[in-house]
This record gives sequence, C-alpha cells and structure tokens, in this order.
Amino acid sequence: MRKEATVLVVDDDQSIVELLRDFLENDNFQVVTADNAAQALAVLKQELIDCMILDIMMPGQNGFELCRQIRSESSIPILFLSALSEDVDKIRGLALGGDDYIVKTASPGEIVARVKAVLRRSSSQQELKRKVLDYGRLSLDLSTREVFVDGRHIFLTPKEYDLLQFFASHPKFVFTYDQLLEKFWQGIGDKHTVRVHLSRLREKLEADPNHPQFIINVWGVGYRFEGESNENHSYS
Repeated sequence: MRKEATVLVVDDDQSIVELLRDFLENDNFQVVTADNAAQALAVLKQELIDCMILDIMMPGQNGFELCRQIRSESSIPILFLSALSEDVDKIRGLALGGDDYIVKTASPGEIVARVKAVLRRSSSQQELKRKVLDYGRLSLDLSTREVFVDGRHIFLTPKEYDLLQFFASHPKFVFTYDQLLEKFWQGIGDKHTVRVHLSRLREKLEADPNHPQFIINVWGVGYRFEGESNENHSYS
C-alpha cells in the first residue's frame, strides 16, 4: 500500500461517512465520498481511486448492482459495508467481485484494518509485480495464470483457471450452484454444468479426485475451497 492511498466511501448515511472519514484520514488516507451509485461512477471517472467502501442498501442502484457494473471494467478493490449480515448476502457480494464484506456493527478501527489488508492483497494493474496465491502443495501465479501442484505445472483451460482462482481467493466460503452459474455461465446451464467443470478441474489438481483436498462438495448446496494459505508472495 502506497502512502496516502485514496479511498472512496459510498453510503447515503452521512453519519457513517463522516465517522469513516475521520478514522481513515487519521490513518493518512485520502477520502472521497459519494451518496449514491451515480455519484460514485462519476468520481471513478474523474479521480484515481485505490479502494472503495460500498454500502448495499442505497436509493436507486444498490451496491450489488454497482459492484457488478464496476467489475465489468475495473479491478479496483471493493469492500462491502452493510447492515445485511446473512451469509447469503456476504456470499453474493463476494460472488459479484467484492474483495471483502464487513457488517456495519464492526468498529471503525476494524474497518480501517480491513481496508489496509485488501490494499496489501490487491493485484491492481498499476503494480508491476507477480502475485502468487500459495496453498502449500497448490500455488497460483496470478500474473501468468499458471498453476503448480507439488511444483509441477498443471495445464488448465481458461474456464478451469478462472474457477480455481475464484475459489482459492475465497477459502472456506460456500458458493451455491446458482451463484457459480451466474458468475461463470451468465446463469445458463444447471447443476450438471458446474459438476462437469469441477470434476475435470479436480482430475488435474487432486492426487485422488474421489477424495479431494482442495475443492470440496457441500452436499445439496455447492462447493467450498479448503486449504491453509501461506502469506501472499510478491516478486519483482
């Protein structure tokens, strides 16, 4: 994270905006604010923003819709900050491209810490560094889209790689069939579509595909990624 990174706070509750502004500025961040999605899009066109804190329940276009729109053209880190605390809302936010999801009961200090963590993990286009997700036996080089298992390069199709990177970027989260279909197949297909692709992916990754270590079935719901991540490594 470079000094004085700029954070865009998007929320129609001015008391929350001002509280976050105080804590972020106290930690040497530059802060820009917007009351709604239209204002946020205008700011993104005019200023260089390093990270967004995005509310969900706003008048007009909501945060989920805004995130989907931004993700069609930008990889800017997005942290959802919402009163919606159900797991289904958190999973939806991540599936749409959010980098983190924070419930509004969190303290301002925790929110600032989560902003810093997301910025450290960010693989923004401005950084000329290789980013690696390291899970011990399994590693993904995000800059070259290469995958290694036990040090051996594994060839994946573009769809297989995108699926694996998505799961590996959100360990322990359970993603439903419908969420995966929406994200990777624009909602076209059924459970069989997801199962076939993940079965092929497991055959390439797993020592025993019938007893997977990485992508695990959650019966009747979907899948989750298992694995203890080593700290992300950067190489110049």
